[in-house]
Amino acid sequence: MKIAASVAKLLDGCGLVFLEGQLGAGKTTFCRGILRAMGYKGAVKSPTFTLVEPYDLIGGQVYHFDLYRLNDPEELEYLGVDDYLQGDDLCLVEWPERGRNFLPDCDLNIQLTIELRDTIESYDQETGRRLRIEGKSGQGQKICQLLHEQQKKENLHYHDC
Repeated sequence: MKIAASVAKLLDGCGLVFLEGQLGAGKTTFCRGILRAMGYKGAVKSPTFTLVEPYDLIGGQVYHFDLYRLNDPEELEYLGVDDYLQGDDLCLVEWPERGRNFLPDCDLNIQLTIELRDTIESYDQETGRRLRIEGKSGQGQKICQLLHEQQKKENLHYHDC
């Protein structure tokens, strides 16, 4: 949640963020952390059946997509996904690989995995969760650089930007 809050602050209410990872890895929880940091107080659930959940915030709109149940990437065209992605809003997309070739390039690609290991690496030993954030645009690369600086300054133990 702390990392998601940092990412939310750096996104400043706009951008396209892809969240990848297996079921239960924490994609929706990460989205919840971003929304909480942006001031949203209500319930944040995965839009698995609705495909998109809009959130009206003081600073703008956030659209939370879950493409897990998408049968064909072409379905995005019928949903009008282009309309969501045209503005200066923040779009959070879980399971973006299911929309391949119909989604534009993202600003940030966040990969969450669950690993059970006997060694210590850059993951949370209690939950086995690992986080990797990759900047894919100029904005995304700047966010990764700022996250690195914050990590060093606050002696945080997350990385892989």
